Amino acid sequence: MREFLAVDIDPKLLNRIAEIQRWLSDADAPVKFVERENLHLTLKFFGEISANKNKEIINIVQEKLKKYQPFPIHIRRMGVFPNFGYIRVVWLGIEEPNNFSVIQKELDRHFINMGFKKERSYTAHLTIGRVKGGQNKEALVGKIKELEEMDIGEMIVDRVVLKKSELTPAGPIYSNIHEFLL
Repeated sequence: MREFLAVDIDPKLLNRIAEIQRWLSDADAPVKFVERENLHLTLKFFGEISANKNKEIINIVQEKLKKYQPFPIHIRRMGVFPNFGYIRVVWLGIEEPNNFSVIQKELDRHFINMGFKKERSYTAHLTIGRVKGGQNKEALVGKIKELEEMDIGEMIVDRVVLKKSELTPAGPIYSNIHEFLL
């Protein structure tokens, strides 16, 4: 199975994110926006894993998350990866992601011991779109820069979800495999 570990976005923030995606689509640039039901903050992408690795991941996450309490995060600011000269991803940021980053780093240390690659430079972010070409890039850059300080709102992180990703011609379909409460 193709799996990843994530935090789902609070439903109360989804309409605001959808508004921003619609506004950006007015640039008429080739952006594939992430569907509302697929919006999430990724903690770790595993790729294809075996049933044994799946069980090991579940055990590690259950054990390590026991010591964490729910905490707030603030989704704010808009940016791109890798840069404005060559945009591949449009994202929303997490203001002061300390708690989120602590959990990600601790889990990643254990995943490295399982044979997964270390996250090189993890930046907590919410991918809202993937750019598929350079058409109308200037219009897209202009719209993104207008919204650089965009404030989406606050949510409480009270769970982490192990998800399965099925790739289809229409796009990925995500389903929850296991939920871990903080």
